[in-house]
Amino acid sequence: MTDIKIALGAILEGIEPIVTELGFKPVYPDNITSDEPPVTISSGRAVMDFSGENKALRIEHYDNKITLLCAENENGVSDADYGKIAHSLLDLNTADEKDFRYLANEFSELITERFGKKSAAKKKTKLPTPVSKAAAKNGDACYDSNTFANRLSVIYPELREPYKQNIEKYGQFLPEEFFKIHGAPVIISVIKENNPQKMRKLFNLLNEIYDDGTNEIQDIIVVTILGQLNNDQELLANCVDYMSVDMTSPVIQVNKYLAKSKSARMRLENPPKYKPKKKKRKSVFSTLTNQQ
Repeated sequence: MTDIKIALGAILEGIEPIVTELGFKPVYPDNITSDEPPVTISSGRAVMDFSGENKALRIEHYDNKITLLCAENENGVSDADYGKIAHSLLDLNTADEKDFRYLANEFSELITERFGKKSAAKKKTKLPTPVSKAAAKNGDACYDSNTFANRLSVIYPELREPYKQNIEKYGQFLPEEFFKIHGAPVIISVIKENNPQKMRKLFNLLNEIYDDGTNEIQDIIVVTILGQLNNDQELLANCVDYMSVDMTSPVIQVNKYLAKSKSARMRLENPPKYKPKKKKRKSVFSTLTNQQ
């Protein structure tokens, strides 16, 4: 039979590097020196505590079971804050060094998962709330650029991370950069492939957003995205059967205009750098068409 202090001492040796790295220190009872495992035994229950800044760990052994608990509280940790994160059998009559190493590795992984990633990760950015279909259909709101990007990233998961990064970078959603650099290439690729099922899926979204969207998002669809068809008649023909009636004419007109105007193409390819908004800007579509 293994003494509980020896068992917990072996586990302490295994987890000590990670708990030290994450800012925890063993809590030594008054009658125990630092040369011994910091174990308190009372009524058959053995406890080993670790403290950190507004956080704590506890390893507890009782009735042949060993439990890892943790606690966090901005105002200081109390016993009521502890929650169980691991619970395993540990029969001291049969346990050996192999069992202690296994538990130490398991506890190290769980402690890292609970405290390591949290302390190292950036504060999670809250994504803007998209406009609901019901609100758009009832006329209570119009689809905006954020809603379009959000729903586009659901259809094309490869756009999800660039969408989040855009918001993290600017503190708000900046549509020009996202749709030009990320959204448009994905959409143009689908149009070039011209798979009927994929085209229906894409244009069901484009038509819905365009028909019930703001002027800004209509400009983004027509100019920033579909303007990159570069007046390619084959690609435009791929789209015609899927585009809504309201969208078809603007898309064809903008492609013709961009094909004729080198300066307009340069402005589209090199949009001005982002600056915090001071006043409402004219839409790209309006700027292009007013020069015709």
